[in-house]
Amino acid sequence: MSPDDKIVNLQAVRNAAEPAGTLASSVYDRLRDDILSGALAPDDKLRTEALQERYGVGNSPLREALNRLSADGLVTREDQKGFRVATASRADLEELVKTRCWLEEIALRQSIENGGEEWEEAIVLQYHRLSRVRRPSSEDEYVINFEWEARHRAFHLALLSACGSHWLMQYCAQLNDQAGRYRQLAIIISYPKRNELSEHEAIMRAVTTRNADEAVRLLLAHYRRTAGIIKNTISELGGTSDSAP
Repeated sequence: MSPDDKIVNLQAVRNAAEPAGTLASSVYDRLRDDILSGALAPDDKLRTEALQERYGVGNSPLREALNRLSADGLVTREDQKGFRVATASRADLEELVKTRCWLEEIALRQSIENGGEEWEEAIVLQYHRLSRVRRPSSEDEYVINFEWEARHRAFHLALLSACGSHWLMQYCAQLNDQAGRYRQLAIIISYPKRNELSEHEAIMRAVTTRNADEAVRLLLAHYRRTAGIIKNTISELGGTSDSAP
C-alpha cells in the first residue's frame, strides 16, 4: 500500500466516525477555501468522483456542500451537467464592486450612527489582530495565508456589524467572499506595491471618530483600488477577453 493510499484510508476511517452534518460542513469549508484561493479555478468542472477522492468523502456530504456553495454564489449548477466553479470576468467584477459599494455604504453609515463603544472596540480589536499577521505565509513567494484572509474578512464585517439588519450583513458577507476570489488574481502584482494595512488603519480611524463621509470615501476607494489592480493584473498577464484567466 502506498503512502497516499494510507492517507486516503485514514481519512475514510475518520469520516466514518464523523456525523454527516459535521462532515458536510468540513467539506464545505475545504471546498470554499479551495475556490477562494484559486486552487479550484473559475469555470472548473466539479466532477463528483474527483472531489470524493480529493476530500476523502462520500456522495451525500459532498452534494450537500456543493448545494450550500451554490446558494453562496461560489458554485453554479447546470441542469443535467452537474456543478462548476462560478465564472469570473471583468464585467462580473465591475458589477460586484458596484453592488458592494452600494450596500456597504448603507451598512457603514447605519453602523456609525447606531454603533456603541463595544462596536468601536470590536473594530479596533479586529484591526489589531489583522496587523499582527503577514499576508503571505512565505517570505520567498506569495502563498495564501488563510489566517490573514480570515482576519481581513472579520475586520471588514466588523465595520458593518452595527447596521441593524442581518439581511444586509448576509449580503455584504456574500459579496465579501466573492471579492476574495478576485483579489487572488491581483496578488502577484499588487502585493509588493501596495500597503493595504495603512488603508485599513485610515478606514478604522475615520469610522471610530464617527466621520461617516470620510469613512465611506476611504472604504469605497479601497474597493475600487483593488478592482483597478485586478484589471491591470489581467492585462499584464496577457488577458484580453472579458473572461478572467
